[in-house]
Amino acid sequence: MVDYREILRLGHEGCSKRSIAASVHSSHHTDSDVLDVAKEKKVAWPLDETVTNAQIEEVLFPNKNYLLSNYMLPDFDRIHRELAKPGVTLTLLWAEYVRECEECGKRPYMTTQFGDKYRAWAKITKATMRISHKPGDAMEVDWAGNTLSYQDPVIGERYPVYLFVAVLPCSCFT
Repeated sequence: MVDYREILRLGHEGCSKRSIAASVHSSHHTDSDVLDVAKEKKVAWPLDETVTNAQIEEVLFPNKNYLLSNYMLPDFDRIHRELAKPGVTLTLLWAEYVRECEECGKRPYMTTQFGDKYRAWAKITKATMRISHKPGDAMEVDWAGNTLSYQDPVIGERYPVYLFVAVLPCSCFT
């Protein structure tokens, strides 16, 4: 969070906007905006010691958090369950999420934010365990995807074909 108290204090002391930015670890554009709006709204240093940064933010930028609260948070539990089903992708689930947001009158996250937020949620909540493999020790095998079909060129009859995949886990060679 921006340290509004420190920006106002350093601005009152006559520090340059770039030195304020270096001191409070924010951009000089942010510092400039804070000082300009504070001057416009007649908020000046010294402030009462009980005034918090959140209160200063509410006075200087009253609508700052409105846009953030207008976004609809995706149901990550449902998304995680749906992704386990065959043929379901994150893009498909994002399209469903956008439709749900339109029905509720809320703003949806764009596809990149949607994916980033899901991956962050999955990283925090999903239990994973690293398994170390010795070279040549094991091979992992599985059937890949849906059943394919093969058509005999002479007879014209179709036969089901199953694709079998094997992976060497240490080198990840398929």
